[in-house]
Amino acid sequence: MVDPLGPNGSQPPAESHGPLRWLLVSLGSLLTGLAALGAFLPVLPTTPFLLLAGACFARSSPSFHRRLKRAPIFGAYVEQWERDRSIPSRAKRKAFGLIALTFGYSIWAVEAAGLRALLAVLGLALTAFLASRPTTAEPRASDPGSLPQRDPAEADGDPEADEAARD
Repeated sequence: MVDPLGPNGSQPPAESHGPLRWLLVSLGSLLTGLAALGAFLPVLPTTPFLLLAGACFARSSPSFHRRLKRAPIFGAYVEQWERDRSIPSRAKRKAFGLIALTFGYSIWAVEAAGLRALLAVLGLALTAFLASRPTTAEPRASDPGSLPQRDPAEADGDPEADEAARD
């Protein structure tokens, strides 16, 4: 039997339908692409885009959500976030550095005092949120126990996903 409760005993997000579903799938796909770029570009963060993509897919496409969680590089991060709302130490350090660089530069480059203050408040709020999240060890893709495993009971009729699960 599938547990109707999501991570930490919360209700799973309701699946969207119609135009909202299409919008969330498109946004999730765009965010996944940005996360992939962020893995190679030092100024583009990976983790926030990845977590937002997971949230979009969780509300729009269980199939895409499962695919993201099974992805060899990104899946362990999404699974870890959904399981215990924690951030790996390496990702957290990178995020703190990027926040300092990007917000610091933006505050320096902007002339309007009100906008500078807004940027400072947003940067501090983001830093406080990250600092409040538990820090955990980096999930290892080479450790099979750290990767999400497909539950055969979750078959959704998606031939590609079902074939990949049998391999």
